[in-house]
Amino acid sequence: MKVIAVANQKGGVGKTTTAVNLSAALSELEQRVLLIDIDPQGNATMGSGVEKNQLSLSSYEWLVEGAGLKEVVHSKEAKYDILPSNIDLTAAEVGLLGMESREYVMRDLLSGVAYDYVLIDCPPSLNILTVNALTAANTVLIPMQCEYYALEGLSALLETIKALRVSSNPQLDIEGLLRTMYDPRISLSRDVSRQLVTHFGEKLFRTVIPRNIKLAEAPSHGQPVIEYDRSSKGSRAYLALGAELLKRQEGFSSQLL
Repeated sequence: MKVIAVANQKGGVGKTTTAVNLSAALSELEQRVLLIDIDPQGNATMGSGVEKNQLSLSSYEWLVEGAGLKEVVHSKEAKYDILPSNIDLTAAEVGLLGMESREYVMRDLLSGVAYDYVLIDCPPSLNILTVNALTAANTVLIPMQCEYYALEGLSALLETIKALRVSSNPQLDIEGLLRTMYDPRISLSRDVSRQLVTHFGEKLFRTVIPRNIKLAEAPSHGQPVIEYDRSSKGSRAYLALGAELLKRQEGFSSQLL
């Protein structure tokens, strides 16, 4: 089992879109996938077709109150499983802070779980929930837009990962950087993309996620774009990303940090 945290401390970079659609793509590629939503906004939950305001159990009960994974998980008709979230999760920060070894709670709960991939959609901030995800993860997938401020946010996240390698997860590695909402007509996008290629090499996914109206529409229908419009550019891009990620598992172990 591989655990991937989908994280970026900057919001609005396509983090949840990537978590949902990569989960769907890996499932299409015959992988057993669990998507864990630990963002109290619950956008990955809603984007997976689960009504966040009608949950009897959520990731809060799983993390803090001892609810079993099978009690909380929702299955998507033989596609990926979703461990949902809603605003109740804001209380988990207080609950976890009172626990011994609080940064290891999620790692311990995932021990022995039977999936090929676990993807964790993290909040766009460094809090105890994000620290739990990064401590539980084998790798971090970093979605980012090709714009100036995105590079600043990337620096902050890399510093966080370095710190966590020292404090709680020495094996934590970068799965890859993913260019999202890419528009080749914008010169800044092309310039930033070239900088990323130069600085990060093999750690940059070759797959690029384009700006695509179907990607934007799909969450309002509670569907990954692969289900909403399989022929769209966004759907094809995330299927390509899933295939690239699987191929990488046979490949390099070069270090970014």
